[in-house]
Amino acid sequence: MSNLVNPHGGGDLKPLLLEGAALETEKARASGLPKVNISSREAGDLIMMGIGGFTPLNGFMTHADWQGVCDGMKTTSGLFWPIPITLSTDTGTAAAIAEGDDIALFDPERNEILATMTVTEKYVIDKAHECMQVYKTTDEEHPGVKMVMAQGGVNLAGPVKVLSLGGFPEEYGDQFMTPAQTRAEFTKRGWKTIAAFQTRNPMHRSHEYLAKIAIELLDGVLVHSLLGKLKPGDIPADVRSEAISTLIDNYFVDNSVIQAGYPLDMRYAGPREALLHALFRQNYGCSHLIVGRDHAGVGDYYGPFDAHHIFDEIPADALETQPMKIDWTFWCDKCDGMASMKTCPHDASDRMLLSGTKLRKALSEGEEVSTKFSRPEVLAILRKYYAGLKDDEKVEVKLSGHSAK
Repeated sequence: MSNLVNPHGGGDLKPLLLEGAALETEKARASGLPKVNISSREAGDLIMMGIGGFTPLNGFMTHADWQGVCDGMKTTSGLFWPIPITLSTDTGTAAAIAEGDDIALFDPERNEILATMTVTEKYVIDKAHECMQVYKTTDEEHPGVKMVMAQGGVNLAGPVKVLSLGGFPEEYGDQFMTPAQTRAEFTKRGWKTIAAFQTRNPMHRSHEYLAKIAIELLDGVLVHSLLGKLKPGDIPADVRSEAISTLIDNYFVDNSVIQAGYPLDMRYAGPREALLHALFRQNYGCSHLIVGRDHAGVGDYYGPFDAHHIFDEIPADALETQPMKIDWTFWCDKCDGMASMKTCPHDASDRMLLSGTKLRKALSEGEEVSTKFSRPEVLAILRKYYAGLKDDEKVEVKLSGHSAK
């Protein structure tokens, strides 16, 4: 019997990726089915279903589930779920599909069929309502809102059979770990309590400090990087991975950290996305999720600690994975080290607030970066990346919201 937290929903992991003869048979059948193009976000959701990261979902949500998740963060079965997992298409494509039809879900970016699906329902949603409930705004400058408003006009619901992981295992090698693999690794190491550290950035000194707080209290930390799509100006996964590996090798005790990645695109849904991050980390076997300042936020759409507060607003039994809430962290000159609002008595003038956005801005503009902000070995990797960018690859990084403070 495992000593780790149970998969979400209380049962076993439910990976939907077919294997062996069943996979080959379904692939052959899929080639003759009507194709529906899917977005990068939908492809990431499918791959998470394939590896069991979205256990216990068996496919894309119905209208009733969409409504329940938007308005009360639970499906019609009563399953806690904070963000709708839906598939959409244009009205013309939808018109040619009848309920009960089987379709092939085609990823145009990878030029392959990722899954088959039996369509149980076609429905139209109020996109603005989803945006207000999930993102707390309908401002299309918000990248998550922009994504929802740009999706097709008709949603398709139904169970899926996943045929491919979209090249993630081949591209990322050992860094791409499934929930079954992380659970096996935790058990092999004798870990029972594990904090997931969510990141879409290389780790600076503040991130390092957060991870080390968790290591003081728990058996280990899973540094869990997003491998899907980011917004323009963010640092790509391979560079991020190299920087994180270098930090772990030089500044962490052996057998205290595992680095891995997962295949989702960022939604930038702030508090709701923090809940989703905790939910699927439960499937990966993590007992805790580190939740710092402005978790999964963008701009100033959310308060700096809204992602802390939302965990107090959900039912006590909604998730087994619990938040590890950590206050503002920074370098303090008078403390001569990293500190937080709970440990440092000094004035703001003595503190250097750290953020991934500030680091990206400084590096992209060729500015000097203090080793109080980021470790020199990490800075060397990041400077090399920025020095290699062509002019048309450079994106202006603007400070806004909490990152500007």
